[in-house]
Amino acid sequence: MLAAGKSEALGASVLVLNRHYVAIHVVGVRRAFGLLLGELAEVIHDEDGSFANYNFETWREISELRAMERRPDEDWIKAVNFEIQVPRVLRLLVYDRMPRHAVRLSRQAIFARDANRCQYCGRRHPAGQLSLDHVIPRSRSGMSTWENMVCACLKCNVRKGGRTPREAHMTLVRQPLRPKYNPLMALKIQNPKYASWRTWVNLGSAADTSSSAQISPHTPARAYEEGSLKTA
Repeated sequence: MLAAGKSEALGASVLVLNRHYVAIHVVGVRRAFGLLLGELAEVIHDEDGSFANYNFETWREISELRAMERRPDEDWIKAVNFEIQVPRVLRLLVYDRMPRHAVRLSRQAIFARDANRCQYCGRRHPAGQLSLDHVIPRSRSGMSTWENMVCACLKCNVRKGGRTPREAHMTLVRQPLRPKYNPLMALKIQNPKYASWRTWVNLGSAADTSSSAQISPHTPARAYEEGSLKTA
């Protein structure tokens, strides 16, 4: 039914709130429109500092009115007979559950936590030129945990080898810690197109991975710490 007017439109993300306006999930565009068409969710749209709720039909009507004043940070989807703006935030109409508190450990999350910066030489690199390093090597019973894994460039990883940083005469840029919010979300929320998410999930400083997410004073209902949000 839906085809992207631009190829990147279907690759956009939509923040999902539960019935009580608590951020719980991030989904893709197809899933978001499926929830709207199934009358399982509504659009929450920021209109000059106030929030309006729309079902699929009313959101389609609003999109028609806004079509002549599109902004660069908006995504639009072309259907058979109309175009519709991709919403940034949905609210589920019947879902009450709260998100989990754990931040899932992954290669991408480590890179995001460390901002693609080698934790030994301090230089930033493309993801393809980075690797994961166990501070205490696995050969020394080092665990695969947030506190023992860092982002390292290939040159530094080879130099360190199976030694500890002290043995290799290398120093960590900073002590690795378990983040209190999802570092992947922190990167996404810096994108201007997802600026409206900051109302529902305030991550504070993206560079401070040890800080807690803060509830925004402008949130009309309740926000929740991003550490528990799941991303599609």
